Amino acid sequence: MAVQSPTLDRARLLDWYHQIVLIRLFENTCDELYKDKKITGVYLHLYSGHEATGVGALAALTENDHVITAYRDHGIALARGVDPKRLMAEMMGKRTGVSGGKGGSMHLASREHNFWGGYAIVGGHFPLATGIALKVKYMSEPNVVLCFMGDGATNNGYFHESLNMSAIWDLPVVWLIENNLVGMGTRIEDSSGQTELVKRAVAYGMKEGGRIDGQDVTKVYEAVSQAVEYAKTTGPVLIESLTYRYKGHGVSDRSYDSREDMVSELKTWSERDPLHVLRDQLVAQFSGIEGELDQIEKDAAAAVQEAVKFAEDSPAPTYEDLINNVYIGRGIYD
Repeated sequence: MAVQSPTLDRARLLDWYHQIVLIRLFENTCDELYKDKKITGVYLHLYSGHEATGVGALAALTENDHVITAYRDHGIALARGVDPKRLMAEMMGKRTGVSGGKGGSMHLASREHNFWGGYAIVGGHFPLATGIALKVKYMSEPNVVLCFMGDGATNNGYFHESLNMSAIWDLPVVWLIENNLVGMGTRIEDSSGQTELVKRAVAYGMKEGGRIDGQDVTKVYEAVSQAVEYAKTTGPVLIESLTYRYKGHGVSDRSYDSREDMVSELKTWSERDPLHVLRDQLVAQFSGIEGELDQIEKDAAAAVQEAVKFAEDSPAPTYEDLINNVYIGRGIYD
C-alpha cells in the first residue's frame, strides 16, 4: 500500500537540519563529558552517523504514536522532542533528568512523548513493542508503534518471537533495523546467513518495507511514512535502514583506530554524512540558504551548552527520590 508523502517544504527540511545538527553536537558533547567523568556509568552509546534515520523515521509519526528503542537512544529521544536540558540532566544522573536521574544513558524514557526507552538488554524491548502494539489494537486506537533496533539484535530469540507474534495478530508495529554493518565488533556477514536483514520478513508473512538509504533523511521519512500507514490498517512492517555509526560501539571501543576494515569503511561512509547530505540538498534547492543553515548550527550549539549548564546546576537525587516510585507487593507469608 503506497501513500503520497506530504510536500517536503522549506520549513520542514530546515527543522530536520536543526534536529540532525542538535543530535550530532549533543552526542559529541556527551562523549567529552564522559571522558571528563561528568557523565558516569558503565557505557555510553552514541548516535553519531545515524541521525537521518532517527529524524526521518520519527517525522512520520504523530505525537500519539509510540516509540521504543535499545541503548543507543539519546538521538532518538531528541528527535522525539525530549527537552535537551532534561536529557542532559539525565545523562549526568541529576534529579531534573527526564527519568529523575535514575535511568541514565541507557534507560531514558518519557511518558509525555510516548517514548518508552531506552533498554540495555539486547532485544529486551522487542516483546514490549509487541505488547504496546497489542494494546493499541485491542483498544482500537488509530496509532502505531515504531521499534528501533540494531543489526546485531536480529539474531536474538526475542526478535523472532516478537515479530512472529506481531504477524500472527496483525499488530500495528513498524520494526526498523538500523543496520550499521557491525554489531559490536562482529561484521554482519560473520553473524548472519542472510545479510539482507529485511528479507527476514518473509519468514513471518510480514510486509517488507525495503532497504533504505539511512543517510538521507527524506528517503527515510518517505519509506517510514508508507510503512506507518500500512501498519495502522493492515499489520506489521519490517524496514532495514543502511547507516553507519561514526564512533565505536561504545565510548571505550577503539575499533576505528585499530581495525583496517573499519577505518576504511568509516572514511567511505563519512563522505555521505547525514549532515552533509541534507545541507547539500537544501543548498541545491533553495538559493542563498547558507546563512540560515549557519545560524541553525549556532543555535544548536547554544542549546547544547545551555543543556550542559542546566545539568551541572541541577541537584542530585535525594534518598526520598531513590525510594520514590518503587512498588512492593505483599507476599502470601506476610
